[in-house]
Amino acid sequence: MDEPCFHCGLPIPESADFPVRYREKSEATCCAGCQAVAQTIIDSGLGDYYAHRTEGARQAEPLPKELLDQIRLYDSDALQQSFVRVEDGDIREAALMLEGITCAACVWLNEQHVKRLPGVLSVDINYSSHRARVRWDNTRLRLSQILEAISAIGYRAHPYDAARQEAMQQKERKQSINRLWVAGLSMMQVMMYAVPIYIAGDGEIDPEFLWILHWASFALTLPVLLYSALPFYRGTWRDLKTRRLGMDTPVTIGILTGFFASFWALIHHVEHGIYFDSVSMFVFLLLGGRYLEGVARRKAGEASENLVKLLPAFAHRLQGWPKSREASEAPVADLAKGDVLLVKPGETLPTDGLVLEGRSAADESLLTGESRPIPKAQGDAVVAGSVNTASPLVVEVTETGQHTRLAGIVRLLDQALADKPRLAVLADRFASWFVTVLLLVAAASYIGWHFVDPDRALWIMVAVLVISCPCALSLATPAALTAATGHLASLGMLTTRGHALETLPHVTDVVFDKTGTLTHGRMQLIDTLVLDGSLPEQALAIAAALEAGSEHPIARAFNDAARGLELPTLVETENMPGAGVEGRIGGCRWRLGRPAFVMSLAGTPPAALEDWRQGETVVVLGSEAVWIAAFAIGDAVREDAAATVTTLKRRGLRLHLLSGDNPGVVERLGRMLELDTWQAQASPEDKLAYVAALQAEGRRVLMMGDGINDAPVLARADVSVAMGSGTDVARASGDMILVNDRLGTLPQAVTLGHRTLGVIRQNLWWAASYNLVALPLAIAGHVTPWLASLGMALSSLIVVGNALRLVRRTGPNASSGR
Repeated sequence: MDEPCFHCGLPIPESADFPVRYREKSEATCCAGCQAVAQTIIDSGLGDYYAHRTEGARQAEPLPKELLDQIRLYDSDALQQSFVRVEDGDIREAALMLEGITCAACVWLNEQHVKRLPGVLSVDINYSSHRARVRWDNTRLRLSQILEAISAIGYRAHPYDAARQEAMQQKERKQSINRLWVAGLSMMQVMMYAVPIYIAGDGEIDPEFLWILHWASFALTLPVLLYSALPFYRGTWRDLKTRRLGMDTPVTIGILTGFFASFWALIHHVEHGIYFDSVSMFVFLLLGGRYLEGVARRKAGEASENLVKLLPAFAHRLQGWPKSREASEAPVADLAKGDVLLVKPGETLPTDGLVLEGRSAADESLLTGESRPIPKAQGDAVVAGSVNTASPLVVEVTETGQHTRLAGIVRLLDQALADKPRLAVLADRFASWFVTVLLLVAAASYIGWHFVDPDRALWIMVAVLVISCPCALSLATPAALTAATGHLASLGMLTTRGHALETLPHVTDVVFDKTGTLTHGRMQLIDTLVLDGSLPEQALAIAAALEAGSEHPIARAFNDAARGLELPTLVETENMPGAGVEGRIGGCRWRLGRPAFVMSLAGTPPAALEDWRQGETVVVLGSEAVWIAAFAIGDAVREDAAATVTTLKRRGLRLHLLSGDNPGVVERLGRMLELDTWQAQASPEDKLAYVAALQAEGRRVLMMGDGINDAPVLARADVSVAMGSGTDVARASGDMILVNDRLGTLPQAVTLGHRTLGVIRQNLWWAASYNLVALPLAIAGHVTPWLASLGMALSSLIVVGNALRLVRRTGPNASSGR
């Protein structure tokens, strides 16, 4: 056989002479392209790639001039809008897709090579999706230089394209199905020949026809051996090259041993040593199990892919609005801030924006998990990826491309999927150790049975190799965590760090921030007290008219509450700083503000006002000699806060409130929600010390917050949840992001955490129990190879099927129990 190429592994032509120097030795490559790529890798100080890779690279080809010219076009700011996010100081982050990734060493090589480019700040590659995120300083480095650098080591990088990624995945799935189909067809045909042999008595089948059936079984098993089983051979070869034992090693040994032992028995006419049916059945069952395993592994990835595919390619742009309402088709990539769009019913919003005209509702379920359409009217914000469900909306673009909220969610989900949980790492290590022990046990069983019954020794060894299931042990944790992560994403909560789901079931205390977490974090109209018999809507309309020209938080509260009401005409308005506002409506003077300010116009305040809403901000409306109404303005408690607290307390958790607000407001909220403890006027240092004191008592703390001042305590807590509407710093510090800002998702997450831990324990117990029972039976000779293959496949399927239960929603009462 020709010597393989040092870089790509393909045979080297006899006339080829393209050596490279690697670790004081001369290595041969097959062409100038592989020689150039290998030399680039070695000269960059990344030669360890060749020591740790588990599969040969693609054959390297020089980049044609046309492709180089195309790569340089990506430096255009206009072209980068759809896949590049620009930060302060011209720092940029791009979503790229890599081609040519075959193993974990490829990921390492690309990360190390790109990191060494001057100007690159960070690079993170997701092995499961082959999606890369690269941050660089555009003043020092161009995107085209990054793409060319990746090409120089034999890979291809291009802007992430959901359609192209889906086509690649579809090709892989089709190949898997083809292998499964070939193995299944072969298995059925071989079994047609094997069953008569098994059930027939001695001498019932003529020897001539008997050996014809055996040769037919051999011929039908060859496609399984040479095509369907290729993934197991490749996996074993990767493991052997890195001097480790993986889960494919015993499988490959079992397949090849079973086939060649059967072939030896066939040519030597050893009638009871032929098991081609077991080989084909084993490969079919294991391929079926791995295919279903892949379905489970893609669940969390699908959440990210579905978000990426939300945005449309084109939008209706209103060039001359409001003078002209004629819409023209425009590529979404060409949209900019300030553009005005017409979004028709049933269409997906292409950008973040602000409603300028129209009343409708938006379906944001894929973004936030909220199943009910959210009403939208003039002045409301809309987000990219949501669907306009009712009526046309005229929307002004506020953010595009990588700056939209949707793009931020995708980045967070990518981070979650790239972070490998601790339990998964431990399971992989244990599975590798288990394979080593398994091979020793199989060898010992062969030696032992060789002295007892030499005719059965080989097949008992094959049964031992086949029946054990390190796959189930290795899948027990990651399959459950992957399914749970995808489910949480569909509910509107992103897991950004791998340990979060593992830690969640062990939480004993939940610490809440107040403003922006248990409350909305903005001034709202909480209550209205009518003092003269007027309708509340009339009083509110007058108050909103008086505050219409102000940007004060209290004014915004009135404007929000009066949205949709017809406001009276206001003249001669005058603002009195610190007191209120005065104006004329219909020839009558009106005042809105502090009671003392209104009293000088309306006279003595009524008794009903004295004890009303003590401790809150009260704004009074009055006219000449008449007190009209009083309004309580404050930070309203979130609608689902009480139900969330009740559910968490029912689970036995202790609930705490830490806030920098004044003691009266904090105490009132704590008593209203029946929290266990609360602390007012808490600085960031106080919050950090409070959580540290709980942890010193052996408590496991979940912290929930939204502000910059919450970032230190979010980082200190055992597991932290940041509100999706919170600050960037808080979101970066959180282990989980509550994208939809619905507190009711938190009990669901806690419940799912308990369910996930339960499923992991069930999977581990099942995998361990199965192997403890199956291995002794196989060693004792009570299991045939085909039965062993069935047991191994079913073991993996049970683990994956159990994990898939976490994908299903459990209904509205999901958060109520363990």
